[in-house]
Amino acid sequence: MFKIPETRFTRCDGVDIAYQVVGEGERDIVYIPAFVSHLEVMWELAEFAAFLERLASFGRLITFDKRGTGLSDRLPGMPTLEERSRDVGAVMDAAGSERAAIAGWGDGAAVALMFATNHPERVTALVLGSLGVKVADGPDAALVADPKVVQAMTEAIEHGWGQATFATVVAPSRADDQRFLAWYRRWERLSATPNAAAALSRCMLDFDADPLLTAVQAPTLVLNRTDSLFDPEAVRAVAERIPGCKRVELPGVDATPYVGNADAYLDEIQEFLTGTRGAPDLDRHLATVLFTDIVDSTRHAEKHGDRRWRYVLDEHHAQVRRLLDSFHGTEVDTAGDGFFATFDAPARAIRCACAIRDAVQDIGLQIRTGLHTGEIERQGTAVTGLAVHVGARAAALARPSEVLVTSTVKTLVLGSGISFTDRGLHVLKGVPGRWRLFAIDEG
Repeated sequence: MFKIPETRFTRCDGVDIAYQVVGEGERDIVYIPAFVSHLEVMWELAEFAAFLERLASFGRLITFDKRGTGLSDRLPGMPTLEERSRDVGAVMDAAGSERAAIAGWGDGAAVALMFATNHPERVTALVLGSLGVKVADGPDAALVADPKVVQAMTEAIEHGWGQATFATVVAPSRADDQRFLAWYRRWERLSATPNAAAALSRCMLDFDADPLLTAVQAPTLVLNRTDSLFDPEAVRAVAERIPGCKRVELPGVDATPYVGNADAYLDEIQEFLTGTRGAPDLDRHLATVLFTDIVDSTRHAEKHGDRRWRYVLDEHHAQVRRLLDSFHGTEVDTAGDGFFATFDAPARAIRCACAIRDAVQDIGLQIRTGLHTGEIERQGTAVTGLAVHVGARAAALARPSEVLVTSTVKTLVLGSGISFTDRGLHVLKGVPGRWRLFAIDEG
């Protein structure tokens, strides 16, 4: 499961700026999201989390909510590009970063350009995507803000901010994906108010690209998808004005980098920043994931008091770990009062889950349990992959003292003597499609 990094705050010009630091490595990478953002909601979408984790595999990733959006201070009026670029330096200082590669999309690319021209000594490289500019008519052929882009953004905001109307502009390939749209509605509502979103979109009209582009000193990569909202001719003009710039056009209709062919984007970024290409080496294999969660833990804590509840939790943890060891399970994480573990055999995972359920009943507790079998990815101690999300969502739907498994698990243990009760089809939050779940029969 993708773990939300700790959100921290620093201050710039008296404005609180929220930021996160992910991973570690020999280089720092600052990622500036496009338009509006929310540092914690972005980790709730598997595609976005995977995009960020892949960036963090290239080095230490630093990202932040620009002033006026997300968890950073909401301000009256429109912040200038200069003001927003100062946030980059403030966040780098707070994270202890002297120099970094700066990656920005949309207006985040404009912020990156402003920072790079004002502070060339602090920028090792630039990665720019979805710059909302056009080549103006006339003999000078200047690059100016693209009114078509601003109009599309403004109309989407006016026609229902908080209803994922903006998603159809920047991620049209997901226009019928109900899972994605449900997340995007939350993303819009928590990232900015409608007034703030409209003001931030108007900021783009003041963007004058030409003086910034010719002043860039850092190695630069410009990325674009050929059929997205952003004009390919203007993107080519941007690259031509930046000394020594590398331009890559990829197929696709989405301006949002974490949907569509995100791995192709990330391959280009990885090669540009590190000199190597391809996803990081991961230990990928089939496993059964098990998630447990104590039912009514808050009520138990209030009933027992902090000290006694701590003793109960210690006994719960000891019982779970004893049984994981007995059934050859591997503990991955303990989040609060729940466990995440993996097994190499689904039938053994089910029997372990039932044994845990029975053991904790003896100490007055009930748990919910979910299991799924699928491909997981191991990188160090971290375990990720869609299978992890499915198992966690199944556990969340389980009834007290119920062990809930997916149809995949049921199929794999055919002939084991384990019996099931059909619990029907379910939509699992953050997971594509509908999933049939089964409860393990007691006995």
